[in-house]
Amino acid sequence: MAERSTAAVDVADNGGDEPPAAQAAKATADGAETQDARFVADEPASGSDASPRQGKTTAATPAPELHSGHKLARRYRLEECVTRLDGFSSWRAMDEKLRRAVGVHLLPADHPRARSVLAAARSSALLGDPRFVQVLDAVEENDLVYVVHEWLPDATELTALLAVAPLEPHDAYQLVSQVSQAMAAAHREGLSHLRLTPGAILRTSTGQYRIRGLAVNAALRGITSDTPQRTDTEAIGALLYAALTQRWPYETDAYGLSGLPKDVGLIPPDQVRAGVHRGLGELAMRALANDGATASRQEPACTTPEELARAVAAMPRIRPPEPAFTAPPEYQHTTYQQGSYGAPRPGAPTTAMPRVPPPPPPLQSRTGRVLKWGVAALLIAALGLGSWQLADTLLDRRDQSTDTSQNQPPANNGNEAPEKIESKPLAISGTAVFGREQIKAASADKATDGDPSSAWITNFFKGHANFGNLGDYDDGSGIVVDLGSVKNVTGLEVDFHGSGHKVELLAAGADTSSRPTTVSGFPQQISKLATTQDTLRATLDTPVKTRYVLVHITALPPSEGGYRGGISNIKVLGADL
Repeated sequence: MAERSTAAVDVADNGGDEPPAAQAAKATADGAETQDARFVADEPASGSDASPRQGKTTAATPAPELHSGHKLARRYRLEECVTRLDGFSSWRAMDEKLRRAVGVHLLPADHPRARSVLAAARSSALLGDPRFVQVLDAVEENDLVYVVHEWLPDATELTALLAVAPLEPHDAYQLVSQVSQAMAAAHREGLSHLRLTPGAILRTSTGQYRIRGLAVNAALRGITSDTPQRTDTEAIGALLYAALTQRWPYETDAYGLSGLPKDVGLIPPDQVRAGVHRGLGELAMRALANDGATASRQEPACTTPEELARAVAAMPRIRPPEPAFTAPPEYQHTTYQQGSYGAPRPGAPTTAMPRVPPPPPPLQSRTGRVLKWGVAALLIAALGLGSWQLADTLLDRRDQSTDTSQNQPPANNGNEAPEKIESKPLAISGTAVFGREQIKAASADKATDGDPSSAWITNFFKGHANFGNLGDYDDGSGIVVDLGSVKNVTGLEVDFHGSGHKVELLAAGADTSSRPTTVSGFPQQISKLATTQDTLRATLDTPVKTRYVLVHITALPPSEGGYRGGISNIKVLGADL
């Protein structure tokens, strides 16, 4: 599914009022021999698009006549055409220089949208956010304009996931959280998407969601919007609604999903499917800009990705489901009786077992009875004598211990519970990047600013998860939190930028007055070194006294042919001394 589904986002909106099937046939007749018509049929008609705020497309020009094997810039060899529609074509290609698969959008240089596509691609490439599928090249040459982007063979698009079943609450929570935060960051840089469909969302094997086609997909189709933030926010709400219900929140069927019943408007997700998470359902209604949603909402509408990201962060975090435990098979008690373990197999020859003689009869004579009673009497006497001596010894020792301890204060025998410390979030007076190589030290404060849409993100490393196995990163990296003075620390809550960091939580000694710069300067362990998901929670039974806490990262999660990670939020819990 991975490579074929990667092409689905590259399909254009239907250009007119014809039924989707008719337009698919027309596209094929216009020369799209390699175009899979079902990709076109899965798109909604332009009269009732997936999002009513998407704009209109302009007239198409003939697509360039290219074929498999054609090479661009003596580097990109075209292999498979996955879309040929609306004057442009999209291909899976091979970058022969770096020996990796890439995606390529192609259109004539005189296409009416060629200039806007180039501008959108170059703006998207400058963003450099790993949550988006990266634009690698944008070139005009030989009367062609082409845009080269990443190809993710191990990723699955949301369309394929929803074709099987709705997402679990934890997965839906991760979807809306990651997508809203990414789009909030893009809008802060002046970039919008305007085509956030299920085909534009990819989930990698590590559980991260990636967004493809930022600015470029809309430019390819000539889509514009007077309210881009509201358009993208509504699209995220539609994605969340579909993830919870496996239905598209409009009357038209789209992206392989059935639409809502006619003439009923937008109904809450829990009225479409039983068991929908209530908080996520309300969040989807707040993001969908619709009169029906407005009438039933208790909370204000979310009209920007930033507002939606904050609403997600304000929700109680949804934990992943516990792994299923399979009980071991019941122990089979074996015997050597016939019909059990020792029973002969049917048809097997029988072997005569040697006869075991019966035990000798008990002593029945008078001498035997006298001997038994004599032994019993001796045993009783010995037990009585031993018990008397033991009791006498214990009484003497108790008297001695009473005399010697009368003037001593009572000791705590360990059964009394220590004084309980009421934990609360501690104020953070400063942050710094740990390690000899100061990775993006200027953005260290983003790890503790409380904003879920911002993060301290590492550089991109290749070859090895331990920061490229470079000598300057022998001690790893991470963030050091300064609490201003020595506090009683009872726990930490850390949200990471992605899943798969190898990390430990450490604390400096109580007598440390300046920020340590080596791992040995943090001798107190709050949590052991382990590979984490996107969140790490550590709680201490006995508080540690410290001023400096280190979130120590020794290995980064995989990210598109390399390794990159980061920290989006750190919360230190405890109390003042």
